Amino acid sequence: MSKIFDSIKKTIADIEADVQKFDAGNNAAGGRVRKAMQDLKNLAQDLRKEVLDVKNSRTEK
Repeated sequence: MSKIFDSIKKTIADIEADVQKFDAGNNAAGGRVRKAMQDLKNLAQDLRKEVLDVKNSRTEK
């Protein structure tokens, strides 16, 4: 689970410069930001599934 969370943190850190570039008017950076946000959405969904699986396995015992 921490591997997915680390990927989420890394993605956010990596995209920070592109967010600033987009705010400054660089439209190409906006495309990179949108792609990173889609990746974050997928990572978040994976983390949600993993948390649910762990939670369910704990209650089965």
